[in-house]
Amino acid sequence: MANVERGGAARIWVVDDDRAVRFVLTEALREAGYRVQSFDGAQAALAALAAGGAPDLVFTDVRMPGIDGLAFLDTLKTRAPELAVVVMSAYTDIASTAGAFRGGAHEFLSKPFDLDEAVALAARALPQEAAVAAVVTTIEAGDAPELIGDTATMRELFRAIGRLAQAPLGVLVTGETGTGKELVARALHRESPRAGKPFIALNTAAIPAELLESELFGHEAGAFTGAHKRQVGRFEQANGGTLFLDEIGDMPAVLQTRLLRVLAEGEFFRVGGRELIRVDVRVIAATHQPLEALVEDGRFRADLLHRLDVVRLRVPPLRERKADIAGLAQRFLAVAANKLATPPKHFHADALKRLEQHDWPGNVRELENLCWRLTALAAGDTISLRDLKTALRTEAGSRSADWTQSLTEAVAAALARGETGLHAGLRARFDQVLLEAALEHTGGHRQQAAERLGLGRNTLTRKLGSVRTRKT
Repeated sequence: MANVERGGAARIWVVDDDRAVRFVLTEALREAGYRVQSFDGAQAALAALAAGGAPDLVFTDVRMPGIDGLAFLDTLKTRAPELAVVVMSAYTDIASTAGAFRGGAHEFLSKPFDLDEAVALAARALPQEAAVAAVVTTIEAGDAPELIGDTATMRELFRAIGRLAQAPLGVLVTGETGTGKELVARALHRESPRAGKPFIALNTAAIPAELLESELFGHEAGAFTGAHKRQVGRFEQANGGTLFLDEIGDMPAVLQTRLLRVLAEGEFFRVGGRELIRVDVRVIAATHQPLEALVEDGRFRADLLHRLDVVRLRVPPLRERKADIAGLAQRFLAVAANKLATPPKHFHADALKRLEQHDWPGNVRELENLCWRLTALAAGDTISLRDLKTALRTEAGSRSADWTQSLTEAVAAALARGETGLHAGLRARFDQVLLEAALEHTGGHRQQAAERLGLGRNTLTRKLGSVRTRKT
C-alpha cells in the first residue's frame, strides 16, 4: 500500500555508494516535489525500513559493497512486496538486467542517465496516488531553501558538490551577489560527515572591522571596553562542523593573518585571552570579488587564497541558466503563498516568457523578491504580463534611486559635520566601486575591464594604484 498521506508528497529512497550520484538524483527528485532520503548502502536502508516508515519508491544501485543491489531487491520484496523499485547500474549486462526484473524491479535505469528521464521514470513507477500527490504537494513553511536547477552548469555543480562533500578540503565558492553561494556551502555541509554538527554562516562584509575579530574568535571579559563577559566566537560555535565565511575578500589584512593560522594549525586565542583554543572546523569561503586581483593589489594574502582555494566552485548567474527560471519562479511563488497564507499564484505564459528575457542583475535573489512582491500585490491567481512589467519597472526604479538617495544622504550628513573636500573623497570612492565591479565582471582581467569602462589599461592601472594607496 502506498505510504502517502492525503496531500503529501511521495517518499523516495536513493541507495547508492556513489556520493555524486546520490546527490544529483536526490536534488532532481526533490525539485520535482518528492520527499527524498538517501543511503550509502543497502544495510543502512534496511535498518531504516526495519525502523518503520517504508517509502513509496526505491532507486538502488546494483554494485555496492556489502549487500549488493540484487540481494537488496530480494530482501525488499520479502519485507515490502508492493514497494516499487528501480534498479540502476553502469553495467548493462544481461545478467544484471535480467536479474533485476526477475527480482521484481519495476524499471532498470542505465548509468549515466538523464535526470529528466529518471524523474519521469519515478512518476511511472510510483503508485498513481503517490505520483499525483507529488505534483500537488505544498512547500512547508519551515522548508530551508535549496539549490534548484536542471541546466548543464547546475548539474555539473551538483556533481561537484557530491564529490567534494566527503573530502575535508578547502572550498572557495565564487559567483555574483544573489546567486546562492551560501546554499552551495549548506549543501556541502549537509552531504558531509559533519552534517550532524553546526553550520555557522558569517558575512564578513556586514560586520565592522573592529568587531570582526571578536565575532570570529570570541573574547574574554574585560578584553576591551564593553566586553562585560566572555563571548564564544564563531570558530568555537562551529567546532566539529562547518564555518561559512561570505565575502571573504572584504576581510581586513590583520584578520587574514589570524585566519591563516587557524586554517593551518586549528588553534587560536580569544581576544584578550591566554587559553589556547583548539577546534576542528571546515571553512568554506565565498566571494563575489576577483581575489587574484586583490592579491595583485596587495589587499588579500596570496597564502590565504591558496589555503582557501584548494577547490573552486563557481555558481553561475541566473542569466546563464535561464531554463531554470520557470522552476525557480514557481517554487518561490509557492513558498510566498504559504508564508503569506494566500492562494498560490502562477505566471501567464507571456509573463513567463518575459521572465526568461530579463537579465536578472540581482540573480536568484532578485527573482525570489519579485515573486514575493507579486504574490502580495498581483490581483487574481494568474500573474499577467502587465503585472510583471509594472513590478520590474518598480524594481529597476528602486535600484536606480537607491544609490542616488544614499549619496544625497551621505553628502548632507558630511556637510552637517563640517567636512570639506567632499568632491575628491566621493569621486575616489566612486572610482573604487566602479573598478572593482568591472574587475569582478571580467574575472580580474584588467584589459577587458578597461575596455568595458572605456578607459585605457594604463589609466585603469593608475587608478587602481591610487585606490590601493588610499586603502593602505
